[in-house]
Amino acid sequence: MALRPNAAISPHSNPNLTYLLVIEGGGWVAVGDERVRVSAGDAVLWPPNVVHAAWTELTPMRAIVVEFVVAAEEPRVVLIEDAAADAAPAGGLAQSPAADPPEDRSSPDGEPW
Repeated sequence: MALRPNAAISPHSNPNLTYLLVIEGGGWVAVGDERVRVSAGDAVLWPPNVVHAAWTELTPMRAIVVEFVVAAEEPRVVLIEDAAADAAPAGGLAQSPAADPPEDRSSPDGEPW
């Protein structure tokens, strides 16, 4: 997430547990009725279903936001590729088909690109 000076994420809530890690600059965050100034290196926990917000004043802020999504009622496939879809478990990722790496890339350990 990147916020310019005087930018804001309006107060809202959602059903997901969310972590915010400030990596550059700083600003303010709210969790429920609490307001606190944050700067690079600070981490914030936004619990599910609690109103939260973030904003800046004179400086920009960059943060990594990790949101743990509540499980859907029914499993869903995130990625399906052609025939591999039949082999994908419900709610999982299908295996990518084997492919040769581009000519301009190589790995000394033979790892896929």
